[in-house]
Amino acid sequence: MTTEQQDIIRKLGVAPVFDVWREIERRIAFLVEYVRSSGSESLVLGISGGIDSLTAGILAKRTVRVLRDADYDARFVAVRLPYGSQADEHDAERCLAIIDPDRTVTIDIKPATDALMRSITMEAGEFISGRRHHFHLGNIKARQRMIAQYALAGGDKGLVIGTDHAAEALMGFYTKFGDGAADILPLAGLNKRRIRSIARQLGAPDDLVFKTPTADLESDTPLKPDEDVYGVTYNEIDDFLEGKEIDTLSMNKILSAYRASAHKRALPVVPDTVSRT
Repeated sequence: MTTEQQDIIRKLGVAPVFDVWREIERRIAFLVEYVRSSGSESLVLGISGGIDSLTAGILAKRTVRVLRDADYDARFVAVRLPYGSQADEHDAERCLAIIDPDRTVTIDIKPATDALMRSITMEAGEFISGRRHHFHLGNIKARQRMIAQYALAGGDKGLVIGTDHAAEALMGFYTKFGDGAADILPLAGLNKRRIRSIARQLGAPDDLVFKTPTADLESDTPLKPDEDVYGVTYNEIDDFLEGKEIDTLSMNKILSAYRASAHKRALPVVPDTVSRT
């Protein structure tokens, strides 16, 4: 294992040893404590139909049960955020049935997304036209989804749960201030393999646990697999994060993606403090 690989694993908080039940208990305790300490009353999470939001949702529901058992009033609000229709809508509905949230809200982001895209196109179409058009539209979708979740959380004394984890953080595979924005990240430090292990232990069915991961943001390539974008597999990414050796080509692709996406993992930059003389 290279020094750079070790440094990345440390920065992303990936534990050298993984015990599934210990991690489940630790992450629920983390959520419970943060809800209490922040004085919040609800947890708000967007449900996509994928394994990440399913796992985070199950953890959130267990969290509010623990809080209620301790006489602390708390709710879990699941949010469906389709862009018009969704190709894997059936999977999203199945995830909701498994999670059993206290309330489900459905907000169609298509009208707001399309209106903003039209306005940008009218004023500065050259910035978002051409072959990257659907990429930019996808980023607007992701940010509109987070706007909706924060609107709900703000009205319900809630915290927005994010689904970012070590594998996505490593590859920079999220929209800055979109799905990368949240108040709390219960899956942080986990790779995809470990998330799947947690989901299985919590009763998720294998067809959802091992469903092909997709961001489903670009309208011209619906349900495009994450791995097609990466050029490497999740198994290789997970092996990297567990300190294992992978082939040189995949190693270079991962390191290149990590370096190029450094700005996504950083706070907004500010001028250096200059001492007055």
